[in-house]
Amino acid sequence: MESLTSYFRPLCGKEEQKEVERLFRANDRPFNLSYHYADNAIKTSKYNLFTFLPLNLFEQFGRLANAYFLFLMVLQLIPQVSSLSWFTTAVPLFLVLAITAVKDASDDLNRHRSDKQVNNRMVDVLIDGELRNEKWMNVQVGDIIKLENNQFVTADLMLLSSSEPLNLVYVETAELDGETNLKVKQALTVTGDMGDRTDSLAGFKGEVRCEPPNNRLDKFRGTLSLDGQTYSLDNDKVLLRGCTLRNTEWCFGLVIFGGPDTKLMQNSGKTIFKRTSIDHLMNVLVLCIFGFLASMCTVLAIGNGIWEVREGSVFTIFLPREQGVNAGLSSFLSFWSYVIVLNTVVPISLYVSVEIIRLGNSFFIDWDRKMYYPKSDTPAQARTTTLNEELGQIKYIFSDKTGTLTQNIMTFNKCSINGKAYGELFDFSGQRVEITEKSEKVDFSWNQLADPKFFFHDHSLVETVREGNPEAQAFFRLLALCHTVMPEEKKEGELFYQAQSPDEGALVTAARNFGFVFRSRTPETITAVEMGRQVVYELLAVLDFNNVRKRMSVIVRSPEGKLTLYCKGADTIIYERLHPSCNKLKEVTTGHLNEYAGDGLRTLVLAYKDLDESYMDEWKLRHHEASTAMGDREERLDQLYEEIEKDLQLLGATAVEDKLQDGVPQTIEQLAKADIKIWVLTGDKQETAENIGYSCNMLREEMKEIFVVAANTAEAVKEELRNARRIMCPDSAEEPSVIKARAGLFWLQKTERVEDEKVDGDYGLVINGHSLAFALDTDLQLELLRTACMCQTVICCRVTPLQKAQVVQLVKKYKQAVTLAIGDGANDVSMIKAAHIGVGISGQEGMQAVLSSDYSFAQFRYLQRLLLVHGRWSYLRMCKFLQYFFYKNFTFTFVHFWYAFFCGFSAQTVYDEWFITLYNLVYTALPVLGMSIFDQDVNDRWSFQYPQLYTPGQLNLYFSKKAFVRCMMHSCYSSLILFFIPWAAMHDTVRDDGKDIADYQSFALLAQTCLLIVMSVQLCLDTSYWTAVNQFFVWGSLAAYFAVTLTMYSNGMFLIFTSSFPFIGTARNSLNQPNVWLTVFLTSLLCILPVVAFRFILIQLRPTANDKVRHKVRKEALPAPAPRRPPTRRISTRRSGYAFSHAQGYGDLVTSRRFLLRLPLRNRPVLFTQTDSPLAQNQPQHYRTIAEEAEDSQKPPPTGGAAAAQ
Repeated sequence: MESLTSYFRPLCGKEEQKEVERLFRANDRPFNLSYHYADNAIKTSKYNLFTFLPLNLFEQFGRLANAYFLFLMVLQLIPQVSSLSWFTTAVPLFLVLAITAVKDASDDLNRHRSDKQVNNRMVDVLIDGELRNEKWMNVQVGDIIKLENNQFVTADLMLLSSSEPLNLVYVETAELDGETNLKVKQALTVTGDMGDRTDSLAGFKGEVRCEPPNNRLDKFRGTLSLDGQTYSLDNDKVLLRGCTLRNTEWCFGLVIFGGPDTKLMQNSGKTIFKRTSIDHLMNVLVLCIFGFLASMCTVLAIGNGIWEVREGSVFTIFLPREQGVNAGLSSFLSFWSYVIVLNTVVPISLYVSVEIIRLGNSFFIDWDRKMYYPKSDTPAQARTTTLNEELGQIKYIFSDKTGTLTQNIMTFNKCSINGKAYGELFDFSGQRVEITEKSEKVDFSWNQLADPKFFFHDHSLVETVREGNPEAQAFFRLLALCHTVMPEEKKEGELFYQAQSPDEGALVTAARNFGFVFRSRTPETITAVEMGRQVVYELLAVLDFNNVRKRMSVIVRSPEGKLTLYCKGADTIIYERLHPSCNKLKEVTTGHLNEYAGDGLRTLVLAYKDLDESYMDEWKLRHHEASTAMGDREERLDQLYEEIEKDLQLLGATAVEDKLQDGVPQTIEQLAKADIKIWVLTGDKQETAENIGYSCNMLREEMKEIFVVAANTAEAVKEELRNARRIMCPDSAEEPSVIKARAGLFWLQKTERVEDEKVDGDYGLVINGHSLAFALDTDLQLELLRTACMCQTVICCRVTPLQKAQVVQLVKKYKQAVTLAIGDGANDVSMIKAAHIGVGISGQEGMQAVLSSDYSFAQFRYLQRLLLVHGRWSYLRMCKFLQYFFYKNFTFTFVHFWYAFFCGFSAQTVYDEWFITLYNLVYTALPVLGMSIFDQDVNDRWSFQYPQLYTPGQLNLYFSKKAFVRCMMHSCYSSLILFFIPWAAMHDTVRDDGKDIADYQSFALLAQTCLLIVMSVQLCLDTSYWTAVNQFFVWGSLAAYFAVTLTMYSNGMFLIFTSSFPFIGTARNSLNQPNVWLTVFLTSLLCILPVVAFRFILIQLRPTANDKVRHKVRKEALPAPAPRRPPTRRISTRRSGYAFSHAQGYGDLVTSRRFLLRLPLRNRPVLFTQTDSPLAQNQPQHYRTIAEEAEDSQKPPPTGGAAAAQ
């Protein structure tokens, strides 16, 4: 469809010119409109009132089966061809089209409502010198708009001015990247001077040249020309649509990109119509069935021609041929007649049933209480109903980190001060006690300025600080002074910190609660409240953090005149700069750091140094010279920092937990047991990503090796990947073996597949964004894929949204495996859309990923239930449905084929016309739907207990081309029994009163009764899980058959509609004969007995994992949910690096002369207005872990079962 559109577009008119550069002027709408830039309206809907019917019908008839049934209906309107009434096809076809149209209309209406809601939001726009309240959709490129605190950013804007000093604004980018920490943006000074004066802003005539619309969230290039001067524009000057303005009273911005051109919408990408692998297989099978149908019709048409020549001439005396009809034409017409009679091999009800089953399974996901998150009142949601069975076939999961695996909430957990560790609880015997929500919390009521949301459980630390321990007090003093946090006091005593990263906020908040409160700052001073006493420190210098230094220092003068340098940073960096007298303390602290790293905590080391006044004066002079130097400024400053940051005295270490979402390690462990590979694709830096890898049990100390690829050239990346591969598999070939094949409809699609290579042991791979960019090049991508797929765990850090999608597409293309992507921000949208299945985490972070996803829920841990329970069941149900459906329809049709040899190939039907119409719609529809919606091999707890049950779906064992051929052979056997046994039993037979019974109508009734009873018994054999609904459907359908048959074959119906109901009296004449019921019993026995015998022998000789578990289920009690077990203590020598920010710090901003002017306290809204939100409460949900099956078979059966997420 897409290819056709792209082919015809150039023929229909001039192709749209691609934008190379954007040029526009502020406050000049006529000039800007001449470029036809997109306005700010967004449109995600597909149809409108006039286009719905033609477009929807066009899409539906694009499906091969629907077009085929339309063709059949036309054939049935031709009297010479049709032996069946037109309504046998028309009624089901109309139902299919109507149901699908209603579903499509409902989906599109929701999209219209969502678009309307967004487009009709209001914003202040500067028009003709005054601010007017306009709808978002009316905003144009070049307009100046005013935003207020907590408002969404309307479009991509160039920041002009703000209410804050230095023209700063704070934005929350949760919608874009899932991160809740604030980002700082700053306007140019030349525009910032306009403030909020509308006359100045209305007279602003700046001209902007910038890059065309693109999806790069972290980059922007442009220039502003004003009064003959040109100013550079970068990402720090731009506010992106989807952000929220925080802690800023107002700001003005100039619209750069609107609506579909904004980076948010550009990242949404095209909505791809996703089809499951079973859908693709069904298309191929339907095509094969068409070919099979044509060959059957050809055989029967040839048979008709032969019969007409040899036998037909004898009958022309009784049944003269129509004018102009000879044997050849008769044969041609019989071909089309048999196309109609045998069309049930491709039943239209198949597609209706598939949609109903998918819808039913989607409702089970929506209604699952175990996937409901009460804290945010968020249920799981199946946003797409067409992909359920593919959830049971996932091989690769691609996950974001921040907000998906982690909560993006940092908590101060433990610390080591002067060689003593704090933060753990011990019982009277000295054993470590696990800290839970029920553990007693430290009482901070003695501290009036304490944060009520901060929790700590080790009382000894508070006692140490309050007793006046100098090392402990120096430790928290350092945390209160050495940072770049911005404070805000809404009212007296209510402090709110805006931190560059959540880690910094956690440490400053910890110091605040332990009595060292960071209160306010100016460019020259820091005001703290130490144990209730206000102290003002003179801030002499901020030695800022960057990715090379991995540390940060401040130099302060106390009120007593004492000069001190406080430094915090990565342990390896600080240890190099310690005074030799700290060696013994360093050893003890290293032991604590190893323990903290083993628990997956992010660690920092703290140190200080007392400075001499004369040395400081001389150093400050050199510092001033270096900072004003025109050349080598950075190098000279680094040398000065190195000089002063040495011979430090060690204070201790902090351990901050980047809180994982509840149950993440257990979920990953379960998914790994199900042979699902998890790759983490994150924008975070390497140390942070590695740290989370260890916390989640994805990276483990016992792994043979963890490879880090961080080279900066293509050759070096290639070498590192090859070296890793040679270590893992020394015998692997240098060049990958790519297996080329053809697939898809008409086998037009070319596929390439790289085989998995066997590796002995577990390995991990960590690759950064620079290296990944080289590795994704055409020359290196197969090398990357081979090496990565050999590893148990792959972590890609510092990746862009585009790279996330490229990694997913690489695996999709060369592994031919089903992929799932899970994320929570706009930077994950392209990955979510690229994967076969996209899952959005809905919660506090933003909804952009959810809007583009196929499934959504609030917590990562629900993924195991979605896949191991709902996905597996859906796949199993769909496969059972297809096998049974093809079996019952092929059997039904093959009986016609055998009958043709006994009716002169005349296309006479073996069954009554009404039975043919109602067979798929009424008699066999509900029982198979009951099985396909409610069936389950084992319940959810056993599914968790044995994740290995998931593997058959990945290998596509339950329904494939082989399974289809087996199904046809089974149908062929059943049809032979169902035709020849009744035929032989009825041949030359008389009733028990001596009257004749061997007529066509009695045979038809017997054949269809045998067929329906055999189909019902077969369904009962296939059903593993019986419910009252299943029972009702099976018995109800059989009762409905006999009731309808007796009614339609009654005298009354014949008298009212003589031509429509010709089978008068057949039912009562036949069904009261014992030999008829004996025939039904014999036929059923011969059809079912081989199936039962075959299945019994197969289970005895080659039992599957499924058979073994089901056998165990019958013998054992239901596994109980496992009790919560404390995590095992790991000791690790691997520690996270400086985890404070992903970018250059704000040291220069903090010490700026114009920064944080002394303004009176303002009553401004706080960052989190909802004080009882999950984020504010910081309370983890209880989670019951997943017990593993005992490996020793001699042990008693495990009592632990599967997790049932609360």
